[in-house]
Amino acid sequence: MKKLCVVGLGYIGLPTAAMFASHGWQVQGVDVNKNAVDMINQGKIHIEELGLGEVVESSVKNGSLRASTEVDEADCFIVAVPTPHKEDNTANLDYLVQATKSILGKVKKGNLVIVESTIPPRTINDVVAPLFIKAGWKVGEEIYLAHCPERVLPGRILIELVENNRIVGGINEASTEKAVEVYNTFVKGRLLRTSALSAEMSKLMENTYRDVNIALANELVKISEKLGIDALEVIGLANQHPRVNLHLPGPGVGGHCLAVDPYFIIEKAPEESQLIANAREINNSMPDFVVNQVGKRVSNNNSKIAVLGLTYKGNIDDVRESPAMEIVDKLLEEGYSLGVHDPHVSQEKVEFKLSSFEEAVVDSVCILVLTDHNEFKLLDETTILSKTKRPLVLDTRNCVDIRSSEIEYVNFGKLGTALDRVHEKI
Repeated sequence: MKKLCVVGLGYIGLPTAAMFASHGWQVQGVDVNKNAVDMINQGKIHIEELGLGEVVESSVKNGSLRASTEVDEADCFIVAVPTPHKEDNTANLDYLVQATKSILGKVKKGNLVIVESTIPPRTINDVVAPLFIKAGWKVGEEIYLAHCPERVLPGRILIELVENNRIVGGINEASTEKAVEVYNTFVKGRLLRTSALSAEMSKLMENTYRDVNIALANELVKISEKLGIDALEVIGLANQHPRVNLHLPGPGVGGHCLAVDPYFIIEKAPEESQLIANAREINNSMPDFVVNQVGKRVSNNNSKIAVLGLTYKGNIDDVRESPAMEIVDKLLEEGYSLGVHDPHVSQEKVEFKLSSFEEAVVDSVCILVLTDHNEFKLLDETTILSKTKRPLVLDTRNCVDIRSSEIEYVNFGKLGTALDRVHEKI
C-alpha cells in the first residue's frame, strides 16, 4: 500500500486526505493545530463539509487515515496549507515554505511532492524547487515536483474532487506524469497535463474571472440605484443572450479564493493588471455600500440591526475574508446595536456575541441578510411581525422569499425605487 502525507488539514487538505484514504492509500495528515489532529484521530472533523465526517470516521476506524503534528516518510507528499495575503496584498508564502521545509528531511529518491495550495505565478520554480535543490536533490530526476491546484466548491468538495477536471502541472514532463498517476486513484474528470507555471496562472484566472464578473454586477447595482433601474431584472434579461453570463451581485466577495487570488496576479504584473485591480476595488467597496444602504433606511444610529449570516457563501461555516464580517465591524463603528445570527458559525470563530434568530430580530428596525443560507430562504414572518420595531428586510443576497405584504422587502434589484417607497411612508 502506497503512503501519502498531506500537510495542512483545513478545508482542502482534510477532504483530500480522506479521499485518498478511502481509495487504497495509507494516509498521514499533518497539521500544526493539535486540537484538529486530536479530533481527526478520534474520527471527528473540525470543519463543516457535507459527507466528510462519515469518510473521516470510517478511514480512521479502518486505519487508513491518521493525523499528526510531525511529518513522516511517504511515497507522495501533498502540501495544502493556506497562502493568505499580507496587508499590502502580496502573498504570504511563510506557511508554504515551512511546510516544504518540513518535508525536506523525510523525502526519498523517487518521491513526488505536489503543491495544491493556491500560489502566485512562478512560485514552484522560484520558491519551492530551490529549497529541494539547495538540499541536494535533482528536481525532476531524483524527486518529482508538481502544482495541482484545487478547484472545488465548499459544500460539494467530496463530489467535485472526483468529478471535476484536474489541472496537473509538473516542473517537467516526468513530474506531470507522476502526479497524473496519483490523481488517477479516484479522479473521474479529465487530468489536464501542463506546466507548473501554466497551472499556477490557470487557477488564479479561474477565480479572477469570477471576481471581475461579480464586480461588473456590483457596479451595475450602483448604476441602477442611481438611475432607478431593477438591476436583478436586467441581469436576468441579459443572461437570456446565448453568450452572456452575468454573475449575481452581493455584499462583497469573500473566501480564500476570489478575494485573494487576483492579488497574486496583480503582485507579479501590477502595470498590466488594471482591470483586475479595478474589479478588486469595486468588490472591496461593497461593505461600505451595504452600510450606506442601511443608513438610508435607518436614520437613528442607536437603532438595532439584525444581521443574518456571517460566512462568505451559503451553507458553509467559513468566515475567511467574508464581507459580512467587515459589514458587522462597520455597523458597530457607526454606533448601531446588533443582533447577529448564523446557524453555521460557532461562537469561538467570532469575537462578538451570536444569537438565535428570535434574539437577533427582537426590537430591530432592519433585518440585514448577508449570507444565502438555506435557513434564511423562508424566515419566520410571524416572529418578524411580532418582535421587530419595524418589519424591514434588506436582502443583499436576493435569497429570501417574503410572503407577507406587511413586511417591507428590499433586495439589490430596486434599491432606488424601494427607498422612494420607504420615504413616502415616512
